[in-house]
Amino acid sequence: MIQRRGNRQHGTRILAWFRFCGRVSGLAMLVASSATALAAAPDTITSLAELHALSNDEAAKSIPVAFEATVTYHIRGSIGLFVQDGGYAIYADAPKDATLTPGDRVLVRGKTGAGFRPDIEAESVTVLGHGAVPAPVPASYTALVRGDFDCMRVSVRGTVRSADLVTYGKVTNIYLELSMDGGPVDAIIDSSDGDMLGKLRGAQVEVAGSTSGIFDSKQQLTGIVLKVPAISDVKVLRAAAGGPEALPITPMDDILEHSYVLDLSQRVRVEGTITYYLPGAAVVLQDGARSLWIETKDEQPLTMGDRATASGYPTVRNGVLTLANAEVEDSYQRSPLTPQRVGWDELYAGANAFNLIATEGQVVKEGREEYQDEYLLTTGGHLFTVLYRHIDEDLGFELPPMKEIPVGATVRVTGITSVSYGSNPFEGPAGFDVLLRSFNDIEVVARPSWRNVHNLTRLVEILLAVIFIIGVGVLWSERRAHLHNAATADLERRRAKILEEINNSRPLVEILESIHELVSARLGGARCWVQVKDGATLGNIAPGSAGAGLRVVEEPIPSRSGPALGAICAAFGLHTRPSAIETETLTQAAGLARLAIETARLYSDLVHRSEFDLLTEIHNRFSFEKQIETAMEAARQSAGIFGLLYIDLDDFKQVNDQLGHHIGDLYLQEVALRMKGQLRPGDILARLGGDEFAAILPQVRGRADVEEITLRLERCFEQPFTCHGCAVRGTASIGIAMYPADGTTRDSLLSAADAAMYVVKQTMRDKRETLPGQGDPFEWST
Repeated sequence: MIQRRGNRQHGTRILAWFRFCGRVSGLAMLVASSATALAAAPDTITSLAELHALSNDEAAKSIPVAFEATVTYHIRGSIGLFVQDGGYAIYADAPKDATLTPGDRVLVRGKTGAGFRPDIEAESVTVLGHGAVPAPVPASYTALVRGDFDCMRVSVRGTVRSADLVTYGKVTNIYLELSMDGGPVDAIIDSSDGDMLGKLRGAQVEVAGSTSGIFDSKQQLTGIVLKVPAISDVKVLRAAAGGPEALPITPMDDILEHSYVLDLSQRVRVEGTITYYLPGAAVVLQDGARSLWIETKDEQPLTMGDRATASGYPTVRNGVLTLANAEVEDSYQRSPLTPQRVGWDELYAGANAFNLIATEGQVVKEGREEYQDEYLLTTGGHLFTVLYRHIDEDLGFELPPMKEIPVGATVRVTGITSVSYGSNPFEGPAGFDVLLRSFNDIEVVARPSWRNVHNLTRLVEILLAVIFIIGVGVLWSERRAHLHNAATADLERRRAKILEEINNSRPLVEILESIHELVSARLGGARCWVQVKDGATLGNIAPGSAGAGLRVVEEPIPSRSGPALGAICAAFGLHTRPSAIETETLTQAAGLARLAIETARLYSDLVHRSEFDLLTEIHNRFSFEKQIETAMEAARQSAGIFGLLYIDLDDFKQVNDQLGHHIGDLYLQEVALRMKGQLRPGDILARLGGDEFAAILPQVRGRADVEEITLRLERCFEQPFTCHGCAVRGTASIGIAMYPADGTTRDSLLSAADAAMYVVKQTMRDKRETLPGQGDPFEWST
């Protein structure tokens, strides 16, 4: 998907077109094919797999790169370059004088950069040779908007809704709007052949090109666009029945009856704080730096600052990501947001679109219109509009009088930034307004100025006095501020490191040691330690159980539910006084410790759930498949053997049908427990699903050992299983397979054991049919 780097500004129209043709960041790169050809420095990234694994923060460090790839899209004179190698692709800013064609094998040298995702600032692009352009991968609309084929050369099929020649600067291209299953996709074709437009309009086509994306001013995906290097990459699958001139004339008021849309969009649900509400029209929810315009006909009372959820259908309205046909539910839980102070430049850039902001300006004009009140403000020589939308009086709301503010007064406004876009979404917002929630959102901070010599003289005197006081104060506080800033920077660095360690699942001991070191540094080197409940005590522990001769402060480590997870302790001189920084530091440290401990426990629990069957607490199929691969690798390394048992409970369905699923679950638990007791240390028992189990027997000398264990397992079914007052008698059919005699792969070995099990099961059935009185393999009594 595309992303403009924050330190680049749109220049001339041709530069805007260059960005239109490919400001992207890639998802991944393939490993470079020749270390000798790259001749890179030791710290240069030459592995595309490594580059793909970089985070934006890492890419922002301008790491040197040198890699080979094949050009899939480039326009001469532009900086936009798409390259691909194998199953990975990326975007690079190429030198403007580069002359490249699709299929060129190139060596790209440069540095990493951070955008929406990591991309490349190419310093040089060297052509090594020329070959075939990578074959396009068929892609669906869902996969494209999900980012599965970011920057990849793909092929899509759809119907051409429009085909036009679009010119920016001196570059003219064909611009297609396609309708494909799932949604619309645009395509920019490096061709100015106007004769093709009539052939393409209304046709069903297959288009091959490099995947890019369209974003709004907040870098939220609003569309997909393919960069197509040649008209030959567009194949007409079925031509239109006739050109537009062949269509009959339709009365203007009858055009809607020819519309047909099959919309399979899924309803989604979002959550955030209510920052704007116009009953019967719209709501804005904000969550952190993200916010969303929500269209709703809801008229119920909603409270600004409450946490709420909204469910509706995602769409794009005039370049704005929107949730339509929404239902809003107020949780009545307060979660008010502090408006972000912004200036005109930030508002115009659109990075705060639909966020709750506060800004200042001078009133130029004001007036009440039929549907809204308008205030025209100026700041820094720029004009912008502040709007208060009227609520429909039919909903029972009485329109209050307009708040009159003297022209020339400086006001502070709080509200929602509403942006609008022009015809080219790559050029950013075309304008913005600030929407007020109520007249309380606009307040006068400075009355209109009255200028005269006396006041100007007094102002100069005051300014001179302020400058003198500031000068003296600066000299006095400069060193103190310098030391404070250095200490603050060190503490923030330590805190960021701890959060990174938690995010990277570092050992809990290391994280807790970093936390007590942070506390000690913040508290001037005081003794600090961490006590984990039912665990270790880490840190610089004070001597004596109560810190003899010391004042010990203890802050519990809170748990989201249940008792405390431990405590953070610090020791000070016995005659020192408690301070606010002690409480603040220990409270913050306890929060970090809680996050670290709960994250570590959650990770451990997730690992256990992924590898063990929740009902029987033995290995599940996923874990079993890893264990059998491990056993085969060990056997290959030592030229050894091992046995595999495939176990199927006979007539288990009757347990569920006659006794119920609860008894069936208890029976499975008892069977697993009893079979596990018959296996040796080192043997692995797993539940594959339903009534099927399997066992890996790694330490065996031959088939006889496996048969002996099989016999023990069969005999463990001779005694009835007691399940919630029911005595259940059952049997199991067990198939044996030996590695490598019966199979050398996981699937072949499992198939052999499964086949052997079915032979045993059939033999038992034949025996019951030929020997009357044997009874069913399943019996029960209460």
